[in-house]
Amino acid sequence: MKKLLILFLLPLSLAAQVLSPVVQPTADFDVKKLEAIDALVKSYVEKNHLVGAVTLIVKNNQLVHYKGHGYADLATKKPMPADAIFRIMSQTKALTSLGILQLFEQGKIRLDQPLSDFIPTFKSPRVLKDFNAADSSFTSEPAKREITIRDLLTHSSGIDYAGIGSDKMKAIYAKAGVPSGLGDNGTTLLQAITKLGTLPLIHNPGEKFTYGLNTDVLGCLIEVISGETLEAYLTKNVFIPLGMKDTYFNVPAEKGSRLPTVYTENEKNQIITWSPTFRGINPNYPLFKKTFFSGGAGLSSTAFDYAIFLQCILNGGKYNGKQIIGRRTAELMVSPNFPLGDDSFGLGFMLAGEKSANRKMRNKGSFSWGGYYGTTYWADPKEKMIVLIMSQHTPNSHGDYQEKIENIIYGALK
Repeated sequence: MKKLLILFLLPLSLAAQVLSPVVQPTADFDVKKLEAIDALVKSYVEKNHLVGAVTLIVKNNQLVHYKGHGYADLATKKPMPADAIFRIMSQTKALTSLGILQLFEQGKIRLDQPLSDFIPTFKSPRVLKDFNAADSSFTSEPAKREITIRDLLTHSSGIDYAGIGSDKMKAIYAKAGVPSGLGDNGTTLLQAITKLGTLPLIHNPGEKFTYGLNTDVLGCLIEVISGETLEAYLTKNVFIPLGMKDTYFNVPAEKGSRLPTVYTENEKNQIITWSPTFRGINPNYPLFKKTFFSGGAGLSSTAFDYAIFLQCILNGGKYNGKQIIGRRTAELMVSPNFPLGDDSFGLGFMLAGEKSANRKMRNKGSFSWGGYYGTTYWADPKEKMIVLIMSQHTPNSHGDYQEKIENIIYGALK
């Protein structure tokens, strides 16, 4: 009888780990208070402060809120579907970090191992000394040490960003032909990262946090070590095991209609459509057939798919009966590894510190990040809660709606 009871309960316990896309009734929230999210976003849409958004809340492994608001396309007044596929940009980084940590668990890398063991051009790195803006020429001096894989995971390597980084390094990268990672770059990932290794760092490795192409380098490492493309590796080892059915570097043509239009603002802060040439990013890039896969910004996904990934981390690396990464590795991902003001950076996530938590509603230890086009998320281990707020609008002079949603959510907790 006892064995029969265990066999009966086992499928139920496994099922409890799998998120259903159907919103379930919850006793954890005052539902009436939670409805204020709908009214808030509606007011921003009506005031032309926002075109549309998707909001999602998971509490205790259960989907309790999942809605599309406003429009996916303003011109046609197409409603925003809850399952819209967003260009998640830098939300790609945590997924690539997960991939590199799988290889770490397999003994194929060490966190404090030199990057140059795998990509030789990073051997004996140099730090920028003088820069001539007239022709982007520069001088450099030897770095104090080599870049490690941990440096890449914590954005403390000294590698800057093409396109959005410091003026000096943007110019140096542009002159060398190092791309930001989106669209057709006319090069392979390994070629681009190999070239990056020949260029100076903005500061010594481990010296400070500089948001840069670090995770693109990690994506290249995955390709070098696994012998597969980043797309193939993450699909096989992360997306399929987790059941992330709408997460792609190359969005299938038949799902293209689920991509919302991307918006920006003019000098009067009025919403306008993001043109194909604005800031050098064609917003149709998810539909272009690519072989260059940006581990830092290349993915598109839904709020629900990304919630699955975050639930896996909250579950200690386990989801759908599969241990995607080990429990201790999942803990390392959300443990402080590098100071970031009052907060810190883990191995792929920003972590809320005590002072930061005292100024916001989310608790200390909540891990978060976001994407350039207006997507954001956080997971709160204390509350066992996941929140995603997804839009395709940047810059947004009325982006305070995201903080207001956070206040509503925590205010509605019982």
